[in-house]
Amino acid sequence: MSGTDESAKKPGLKVAIMASAGAAVEWYDFFIYGTAAALVFPHLFFPADLPPFVAQIASFSTFAVGFVARPLGGMLFGHYGDTHGRKQALVIAMLLMGLSTTIIGLLPSYATAGVLAPLALVALRFLQGLAVGGQWGGAALLAIESAPPNKRGFYGSFVQIGVPLGVVLANTVFLIVSALTPNDAFLTWGWRIGFVLSVGLILIGLIIHLSIQEPATEVDEAAETAPTQRRSPLLEVIVGHWRTVLLAGGAFVANNVCFYIAITYAIAYGSTTLKIDRDVLLFSVLAGSALMIPILMICGAASDRFGRLGVFLWGAFLSGAWAFAVFPLIETREPLLIFAAITVQLTFVSMMYGPQAALFAELFPKSVRYSGASLGYQVGAVVGGGLAPIIATALFAQYQTSLPIAVYLAAMCALSFVSVLFLGGRAKAGLSQ
Repeated sequence: MSGTDESAKKPGLKVAIMASAGAAVEWYDFFIYGTAAALVFPHLFFPADLPPFVAQIASFSTFAVGFVARPLGGMLFGHYGDTHGRKQALVIAMLLMGLSTTIIGLLPSYATAGVLAPLALVALRFLQGLAVGGQWGGAALLAIESAPPNKRGFYGSFVQIGVPLGVVLANTVFLIVSALTPNDAFLTWGWRIGFVLSVGLILIGLIIHLSIQEPATEVDEAAETAPTQRRSPLLEVIVGHWRTVLLAGGAFVANNVCFYIAITYAIAYGSTTLKIDRDVLLFSVLAGSALMIPILMICGAASDRFGRLGVFLWGAFLSGAWAFAVFPLIETREPLLIFAAITVQLTFVSMMYGPQAALFAELFPKSVRYSGASLGYQVGAVVGGGLAPIIATALFAQYQTSLPIAVYLAAMCALSFVSVLFLGGRAKAGLSQ
């Protein structure tokens, strides 16, 4: 390897690691809300006389608000990132997430503030959605555009591991606080600790702002040569790349649905319906998420060698097949089988999520890449993760069996499988533009 290659590689790896750290804490903030929505918010932010099922649906509905906001965040931060740089957009998104999550931890309950409590919760969750909608694109593109050409999948996986790292951090905090506080104290103030800790994200944002450089892109050249002639990147994506955005969103649906069913709905279903100990469920999610970290990196590297599409397609197929095993294993109430159900599901999800950052970046030209990749990602997030816990809860309430939920998961995996097939001709089209 030449000296030039070495000098390019080391700063690129530093950028990938820093982006991963920022992504981990940002996703921690986003996911700790999901855990609280399953375990705490139904009891705290809604009237005490609501039936448990209604309170759970209401809580998951506030969880979904973050997903509704994510495409808007992708649009706003995507446009800003394509016109002003990836690093600036990422840092602003991180500051927004850190502040909104900290304030959630300080909110009064329904018993204290009445209807203002859930309204404030929804507003802050919306801000969380805006922030995470802009964060992913900035972190992913900082890593990928700083990577050697033959390692984009591997470097992109550093950002993807921010997701399981965030889950591990969120569930670890909940497990520790739950173990150290009585149940009444946990519901009153213990859960707030994890939210207030998110002030650390502000510090990480400042470190990223001061310690890494913006990757050189054609955005810089366009701004220097013809600043007044360039059309809005967001408008350019919507008009010229809308099919690719929709297909990218379809590709992401299975990943999101299977992931959020495993880390959010499974906790609520297991603890409320099956009366499984909360710590058993949280530990299973924590351990499965920890195992995702090396698997994501392996899958990202494998996509550099064998191609993004093949790895992704196998992940969609296996996730759809495993959907019919997840709930029967959880329903045994055996800790080891619960662990296997969640861990295997998250392993198959990793086969899709590991190469995804590089795949989405390679679908769009650099001048609109932040907008295009972010919008495709967040469209899939709304259809997938945001609605998945609500749909699963409603399906079980209607049929009193988990089989319809498995069919729902398999159908979403089939949708992603077909979307990836259609993306085949568009992959890497952006690299030459």
